[in-house]
Amino acid sequence: MNGIAFFSFGQKLFLSVTLLFLIFVSIFIIFQYQREKKFKVELLNSKLQDCNDWIHRDLTEIKNKESEFRTALFVEHFGLKDLRVTIIDIEGNVIYDNSEAINRKLANHLHRKEVELALSKGYGYNVRRISESTGITYFYSATRYNDCIVRTALPYDTQLKETLRIDPEYIWLAIVIALVLIFIFYKTTNRLGTSVDNLREFAIHIDRNEPYDYNTIMKTFSNDELGEISQHIIKIYQRLHETKEALYIEREKLIAHLQSSREGLGVFTPDKKEILVNSLFTQYSNIISDYNLETTESIFNIPEFEAITQFINKFQERPTGKEEKCMSILITKDGRNFTVECIIFQDLSFEISINDITQEEQQSQLKRQLTQNIAHELKTPVSSIQAYLETIVTNGNIAPEKVSVFLQRCYEQSNRLSRLLRDISVLTRMDEAVNMLEMEKIDITALVGNIINEVSIDLDKKQITAINLLKRNIQIRGNYSLIYSIFRNLMDNAIAYAGTCIQITINCFREDESHYYFSFADTGIGVGSEHMQRLFERFYRVDKGRSRKLGGTGLGLAIVKNAVLIHGGNISAKSNQGGGLEFIFTLSKEK
Repeated sequence: MNGIAFFSFGQKLFLSVTLLFLIFVSIFIIFQYQREKKFKVELLNSKLQDCNDWIHRDLTEIKNKESEFRTALFVEHFGLKDLRVTIIDIEGNVIYDNSEAINRKLANHLHRKEVELALSKGYGYNVRRISESTGITYFYSATRYNDCIVRTALPYDTQLKETLRIDPEYIWLAIVIALVLIFIFYKTTNRLGTSVDNLREFAIHIDRNEPYDYNTIMKTFSNDELGEISQHIIKIYQRLHETKEALYIEREKLIAHLQSSREGLGVFTPDKKEILVNSLFTQYSNIISDYNLETTESIFNIPEFEAITQFINKFQERPTGKEEKCMSILITKDGRNFTVECIIFQDLSFEISINDITQEEQQSQLKRQLTQNIAHELKTPVSSIQAYLETIVTNGNIAPEKVSVFLQRCYEQSNRLSRLLRDISVLTRMDEAVNMLEMEKIDITALVGNIINEVSIDLDKKQITAINLLKRNIQIRGNYSLIYSIFRNLMDNAIAYAGTCIQITINCFREDESHYYFSFADTGIGVGSEHMQRLFERFYRVDKGRSRKLGGTGLGLAIVKNAVLIHGGNISAKSNQGGGLEFIFTLSKEK
């Protein structure tokens, strides 16, 4: 792992900003130091230039006289100890030098730096240069005049260093300001870093598909632009996640619909590879084929599908054409008729549907009959609700008590409508998605015991005694919801219609290698023999007015029969000798 990875974003940002700031401060201090140093040097040079002017004026006054310069007077006036004075002609020859250490003729000074500058600019200085004559380091300042060059120099000793020393106050001020700004940088970058670290942690959790509390993470962001942006990002992700979940649910619904569809459906890639097929598609394609198909893609090799295959190949060769993207053919095989339809999508993937239409007319008739029954059953509660609400809306002077009664009746009718739709949904799932039911080990004895406990209040209200004679550990393999619906619907039916002060008995009176034989009997009012064979029809009622009044849907026993059939059994009803109704049914031990 790279060493910088040990630092968080906020730390790296703080270190980066601090480093850049320290570089800036260092450059500023160095610049200011050089500037102050130059100022000190210029100040000293200006003082020596004034001294040069005095010396030149004195030299002019005593011209043609004995050349004795009043060096002591200069030193006293300017306060310059150990001042060295040198007079140089324009050719660079030394005319005079007051240094006591010199007892010989001095060399030409034309190439001395301060002299060169004086000749070119009128004045010049040299901060630190060792004198070739005395071996002492001096600070030189030279001024050119018309007839000569006057140069003064001070030894570069401790006193002069002290004079040129930079005042450190501005450095301390810069350091204090830098520390204050670094502290401000730390607070700012720490706040930014916290938001980035929280956003990074959120991204890691999301990447790992781990659950995360959105409300908690939203509260951790700072109250600034970055925090606001981070909150918007999380809100956007939350909406995307919710959309993804919704799409996943819809996908599952689509797959469930595909598997429970009454027609064979298959979806393929542009190169004829299987994406998703249901069991009916496999079943129908094998019926159409003269041999068993090992793979779904093999359907494109059987003669009956040649027209479909050519249509797919033709369209894929010219995808930009204006040809129809849908084709349908009729295939007759062994007395059965199938319609095969192919639909090509925009990305050149395609769907093939196979529909067995052999008994289509019969099924259509049954569906029309069922639709009429459903419409008839839905009409009553919907009409009642509409009538009550219309009365409330159109009659502004209706008493509040009557409004409450009407609303209560609307509520009861809506509950009835809800139960009706629920039962229709259960029957539809049993008719269309039998192969998708989840099977498991079910303890019938425990299940019946739970149902008796659930309805105990209703049993007490009607003074009904429920007797469970099932022996322990009666187990079958089946769908829990459907097995539950068998015993619960029979129990609810007995409670609703058998009467009061009766007895209900549940018993398993026989078993063989493959089935259990159950009896569900009551001692109630019973049912007339003319109704006995129609009890399991959908929407059939013995007493229509009484059933609707009690909120029945007319589908309970139809659900019971379908659930029993799905579990490999049969059910029938008969009258008890002492009165009441008894249901005899079987359930397969393994389904």
